[in-house]
Amino acid sequence: MTPATQVTQLPTPPLPHRSVAIVLGTRPELVKLAHLVRLLGPAAHLVHTGQHYDADLSGRFLTELGLPEPTLLEGVGGKPRAVQISAALTQLDALFAAEPPLAVVVQGDTNASLAGALAANSRGIPLVHVEAGLRSHDRAMPEEHNRVVIDQLADVLCAATEDNRDLLRAEGVPAGRVAVTGNTVVEAVQEHLPAEAERAALLAAHGVTADRYVLATVHRPENTDDPVALRAILTELAALAADLPVLFAVHPRTKVRLEAAGLGHLLAELTVLPPLGYGEFLALARHAAVLVSDSGGVQEETTVLGRPLVVVRRSTERPEAMDSGFAELVAPGRAIGRAVRRRLAEGEAGLRRLTDAPSPFGDGLASQRIVALLGAVASGRRPEHSAGGLSVAA
Repeated sequence: MTPATQVTQLPTPPLPHRSVAIVLGTRPELVKLAHLVRLLGPAAHLVHTGQHYDADLSGRFLTELGLPEPTLLEGVGGKPRAVQISAALTQLDALFAAEPPLAVVVQGDTNASLAGALAANSRGIPLVHVEAGLRSHDRAMPEEHNRVVIDQLADVLCAATEDNRDLLRAEGVPAGRVAVTGNTVVEAVQEHLPAEAERAALLAAHGVTADRYVLATVHRPENTDDPVALRAILTELAALAADLPVLFAVHPRTKVRLEAAGLGHLLAELTVLPPLGYGEFLALARHAAVLVSDSGGVQEETTVLGRPLVVVRRSTERPEAMDSGFAELVAPGRAIGRAVRRRLAEGEAGLRRLTDAPSPFGDGLASQRIVALLGAVASGRRPEHSAGGLSVAA
């Protein structure tokens, strides 16, 4: 992807210690913001709302990604959406009052991101939204409401693609607030994909052969909270397992839901995996013949890894993955099996075609561009802009 904005070097003076608050609450946010945090160095103040926090998973991700210990909020995880947002907002407002940052960064469309955006706005602190402009046009999706509100509040909107920028402009966001930076997921995958020898060892440990297994994840409420949908998905995965191994990484939330629905017996034909570290997941995804998932992040990661993906959802905010041939969108049920078998039938030629195709989500320099914009915003200067939007540089 070539950013539509002009590439003009923005000088980035050293920023004061803990002067950029990076508010997040989920493991995907940790992954996507890790390189940005490292580039900011001591200027970064990592604030974890606790939306998805536990010592085993989030703690392991912090260590694996080389991130500093965050300021951890309390009473957010496991609560209803409104309670999560209000509890995080109350604590963030107090934190920003006691230790005002020069800028606040949020990523994507989580409840943590919305709370961070509202707290920044209420205190008049410049807000930078990473991965702005995603739209599913599905009002039943809570994340859609979150991302629309955050984009309206943000002072600098870092759009991953030109299509994201165009959606923002169509909604009336001024060009001078939008920059096409690429998606930070590209550098995350490039940085954390294990070396070939380590990947081979992981595949051997799981008893699978490269290009001869399916990797699946399911966690979205539209699939897990509906026993009919969850049964349909697991039934199709079990049917696929008659032909080749199906590795199913079970999200803790999914495990609770399938046990409550009495669907545990459908796991008998699958190779059930616990939640995976990021590097291990990337290694397994890199060599899967096909992935089946409802994750937004996986839609992006597979375009970097060059693997086909069947997306089990009613809508998506990442049509670029579909348009570029990496993914297709299906409903729970037999469409899953049909889509997987179509991809399997393409064989080596199909995999090679995707491996050779560029990711629509950027060139791996998004974090550097965002840091340049942050340097201007946090130092009280307006980033330069052209007719196409803000000017950014790698």
